Amino acid sequence: MKNILFVLILTLFFSSKIVAKDFTIQILHFSDLDGNDASILENVSHFSALVNAFKNDPVHGKNTLLLSSGDNLKPGPRFYAGKEKQLKEITGSNEPGNGDIALLNEMGIQASSIGIQDFAAGVSALQGAISGDGITTARFPHLAVNIDFSTEKNFDLGKNAEEVKNLFGKVAGYAVAIINNEKIGIIGVTDPYLKKLVNVGKLAIQPKDPEDVEQLALIIQDAVGKLEAEGVNKIILLARIQLNRVKILANSLTNIDIIIAAGADGKSSMGDNNDVLFLSEHSADKDFSENYPYTTHDEKGNPVLIVSVDGDYKYLGRLILSFDDNGRIRLDSLNPVINGAYASIEAVVKKVKGVPNPKVLEIRDALQTVIQKNYGYILGYSTVYLDGRRSKIRKEETNLGNLTADSMLWYASQLTRENIQIALQNSGGIRTDMGTSKFLDGFSEAVLLPPYAYRGTKILEGGITEGHIRATLTYDNGLVVLTVTASELKDLLESGVSASGPGLTAGRFPQIAGMRFSFDTTKTPKSEFGNGQRIQTLEIVNRNGRILDTLVENGILQGNPNRTFKMVTLNYLANGGDYYPFLELSSPSRLNLYEGRGYGDKADFPNADLRNDPGLNSDFSCTGCQQDALAEYLLVFHSHPDLAFSEEETPASTDTRIQMTR
Repeated sequence: MKNILFVLILTLFFSSKIVAKDFTIQILHFSDLDGNDASILENVSHFSALVNAFKNDPVHGKNTLLLSSGDNLKPGPRFYAGKEKQLKEITGSNEPGNGDIALLNEMGIQASSIGIQDFAAGVSALQGAISGDGITTARFPHLAVNIDFSTEKNFDLGKNAEEVKNLFGKVAGYAVAIINNEKIGIIGVTDPYLKKLVNVGKLAIQPKDPEDVEQLALIIQDAVGKLEAEGVNKIILLARIQLNRVKILANSLTNIDIIIAAGADGKSSMGDNNDVLFLSEHSADKDFSENYPYTTHDEKGNPVLIVSVDGDYKYLGRLILSFDDNGRIRLDSLNPVINGAYASIEAVVKKVKGVPNPKVLEIRDALQTVIQKNYGYILGYSTVYLDGRRSKIRKEETNLGNLTADSMLWYASQLTRENIQIALQNSGGIRTDMGTSKFLDGFSEAVLLPPYAYRGTKILEGGITEGHIRATLTYDNGLVVLTVTASELKDLLESGVSASGPGLTAGRFPQIAGMRFSFDTTKTPKSEFGNGQRIQTLEIVNRNGRILDTLVENGILQGNPNRTFKMVTLNYLANGGDYYPFLELSSPSRLNLYEGRGYGDKADFPNADLRNDPGLNSDFSCTGCQQDALAEYLLVFHSHPDLAFSEEETPASTDTRIQMTR
């Protein structure tokens, strides 16, 4: 009897192994929906068609996950359109940002991590977008295992390891998707530098040291262990972390199968020889920077796949793979002909026979209608392309950087009736250009043109509108006047160029007015361990470029180090953002100019003095905020085509305000 039973057990065991099948899944993914509103909305139709085509694929469509790695929201024309009547009628919501959520809901997204730009309008705006009123409440969870959401009372907290369908409109660290009776763990992680980059309110971000990769790995690994305890052996990490850092993180983890990275850093564009590049008047892509998928290994040598695609609905990532019985990736299941980055262009959509979602198009058209109205009011004119491209403005002086800094300096002087001598802002606060780039026949490089006439408006080429300003200065930071000494000013600029160098595009890089300086990247940068030695010259100048004071020559501070200057900057920086040491000033005499909103402390500018506001524009930005400063400046100095801004963008070698000597 025992022998019979033994044979029976063996038979059942081996037969189960024989009939066991691999589990195949299709993962569709995207991130970084924070670019120019015009180009984004032009891409939505084709992107939606790709999603529909792959979801309805007769072979792979059934086992599909649609995921985002974050940065789904950003203040700007598309964001603010959520408050307009046309959107309210469709979305049933009064919350800004919900137009974006409505688009994602209709596409059927199942989970997203939380990104930096998602906080750009403040914690309350993010809360409203995730779990606000009307039908645009997010029909998917927002995940970040390294954020303690309990410290902000208005977030709807979900239970970790809950099924995604039970986490609609909620935040959690990780969740489970059940696909064809298989459990898929989904962990979200946001950039540990988040608190340094945006206002996160009372939220606690881990690890406390954002450079501690090992501690971040431990936080993620704890979530992995808890998912495994629930019987989950296939785990995806949604990482709103740039690709180069994700590669390092992957090797410190165990039993993470797939990492979907985000944070477009110029090195996140992945594809292969079978993929088509997205090329349009809004894109200068030359090639993919990394093969899709990037294959590496975890701490125990198990395979890990890393994928990422460029944002703004330009690409939909498609990864089809199989897992064995033990939840391990079968690398031989990867097919480069199917997997890769699918460009949101007509030719690709036709090839896959995609049809856009009608509801998505309805929401898109409503957003277009509202934004067209915003782009229908001219505030000023430009005869030149205003360069806000990340690859330029975060490495050198640009004409757009000069324009915005000049407007801050003039505007602060108007409000205070004081002699404000200098202005400083971070390049990361300038989110896009004002103009357009087109590929013309016979040209290998994009031709840069003045601000475009937004589709559906009667605006002339060269007209700078409310929409342009909102898209470019999306954060609309409040302005702050501070007193700085000569030595403190040098130290501030040392901080601004401390992360500069070949191939680097740090958001802290300064754009300035009322001064000029040079720096040497071969010298010691400022760090937590000591003062920088990169600033070689520094002068205070007037509007005509005449030198008023020399602070630094040959890298050496000149004159009385304690002499003082009045500076206008952004409240984000004044509160310590982007690693600027404003909080260390000896006697700042801080004066907040903004009324009604802004990052950080509330305004303390005397209301009686608001009569000094030029008052030419008050419809879309608050008095004392950066958008209003630029709008007012344009209306005073560039309000007619004959007075159009005409400062051409120049090569870095001929810039006059900022010079990199080496």
